[in-house]
Parts: sequence; structure tokens; C-alpha cells
Amino acid sequence: MFQWTLERLARDGISEAVLAVNRLTEFYIKQQRIPRSGITIKYSTDPPKKPLGTAGPVKHAEQLLSNESFLVLNGDIFADISYAELLKSHLKTGASATIALCEVEDPSRYGVAELAKNGQIKRFIEKPPRGKEPSKLINAGVYVLNPEVIKLIPAGRAISMEREIFPKLASQGKLYGQIVQGLWMDIGKPEEYMQANRVILDKVKLEQKNKWKTGFNLKTPIALDKGVKIGSNSTIGPYAVMGKNVSVGKNVHVAESVIFSGTKIEDNATIVGAIIGEEAVIGQNVKIGHGCIIADHAKISKDANLVDNTSVCPAKEVF
Repeated sequence: MFQWTLERLARDGISEAVLAVNRLTEFYIKQQRIPRSGITIKYSTDPPKKPLGTAGPVKHAEQLLSNESFLVLNGDIFADISYAELLKSHLKTGASATIALCEVEDPSRYGVAELAKNGQIKRFIEKPPRGKEPSKLINAGVYVLNPEVIKLIPAGRAISMEREIFPKLASQGKLYGQIVQGLWMDIGKPEEYMQANRVILDKVKLEQKNKWKTGFNLKTPIALDKGVKIGSNSTIGPYAVMGKNVSVGKNVHVAESVIFSGTKIEDNATIVGAIIGEEAVIGQNVKIGHGCIIADHAKISKDANLVDNTSVCPAKEVF
């Protein structure tokens, strides 16, 4: 997901990105050896045990930002929009902030904008009660800010961009919106994350059958990373994603699932519609149903049957 975003930023002429992260996230990203996109990456690390909300991290990164308009992207948004067009719209109106807006059926989960004909946002309301929304146009999690907006953000404490900064800018007539078309998804929930993976697989049309020996069945679309091993008579796909060095035994069926790196799936296991974390062990004859989430280093012992929407915590064992 992160690589997807970097590639589209580079496509639109962005040369530098500042990641507002905690120390664990920074460490994890650096370990991933993400392919080069041409973008220089810098890190702004939040203070330990002191969440800064959605606006605080922008303030915290102030010293790394240039004295020009800049993009802010939420990390749980999967989109294929034109950042160049958004920047162009922002500069044209002279706004202090411009929000990318997307139309959805149920806007009550999001920040909702009431948009004037000239693109000015008259009101911005975060998560209004269902049926009380001023429109179906929501904050798409991508916006452009001028440097003066940073001055409105108090330092050293948690502050909400959506509840405190955007409404203030709207009341001053300095907040504008740009309706975006094309692919946009919120991946803040597991089911949305899974849907995003389906969209990616359909879009990139990965075809890997010719790279593998016979003896098992691959049903595209799938994505298999380096070092994946698959036993005889197993069926992988459709819509299966496997990270590095995943090991799959004999007579295994994996579909509509994301399997993270280093996981071992033993003989006769069935996994459909699940997320399996790193270095997990799935025992023989195990059945894992739709909506299950197995965290890193968990072990599901032989013959276990996990019903739909079961979650297993990190390093726990299920007998």
C-alpha cells in the first residue's frame, strides 16, 4: 500500500515525503526495503506515549517542511487520484487549505463538507449523526495546506485537524474542496483492507503461473513474493496474497486471503477470506473462515476450526 502511494506521488512530480510515524512504524518501514520510487523519505517521529492526533504530527514535522504549499495524506487511504490536479486547484483559488472530496453513500463515518459553487467549503462537520449530513461529500484523506495553517496548530498536544482546524478555516472562508474521481477506498477496517487487495490484484493483473513448477494449482489473480514454497495438490487463489518465504504444505487451499511473510501452513489446511500475520503457524487440517485475523507469531494447532470473524492475538496458541 505504501509503495502504491509513493509511485503515484512520484508520477505527479513529488520528490520528497515526510512520514509522521512512531518509532516502531519507522523501524518497520526501514526494514521493508521498499523499491525505489525516486522520492526522498524523511521521518518525523512522534514523542513516545504521547499521541498527537491528526493535526499534531503536522506541527511536529514543521522543521522538515519547506515554506511552500504541501500535501497531507492519511495513511489508511487507498486511492488513485491526481495529486497534481489537486495542487493546481489549490493554487488557483488562493485557499489556505484544499481538501480532496469524495462522494459516498454513508458519509456519517467521515468528515463531511458543504460545498459552494465556487469550490469554497461553507461548513465542515466531522462524523455528523446519520441523516444530519450537509452533503455526501467527504474528506478523502488527502489535502493541501499552506504553511500559515501550521501556525494555527498548537504545539505539544493532541489536536484534531478535522474537528478544530478545518472548521476554523471554513468559518474564515479559507477552506476549499476539490471533488475527485476514480479509485478511492478507506482501508481503516479489515474488510476494507481486504477489498483494497482485491482491487489491486484486479488492476495490476499479476500473472505468475509460468514461473512455477507443476504439481499444484494457481488461480489468478494472485501475488506471491520471493521464497514462497507450495506443496503438491494445493490450490492457491483466487485473490491470494503471500509474503516472503511463506511455506505451504500439501493439499492446502488458500483463497481471498492475505498471508504475511514467514508464515507456515501445514498439510490439508483451508484458509478462505482471512488475514494471517507474520511468522504464524497454521497446523494440519486447520480450517480458518471468512473475516478471521491471526496475528503475528500465533499458532493454530492441528485440527482446529476457527469460525468466521475469529481473532487470535499475537503469539497466542489455539488448540
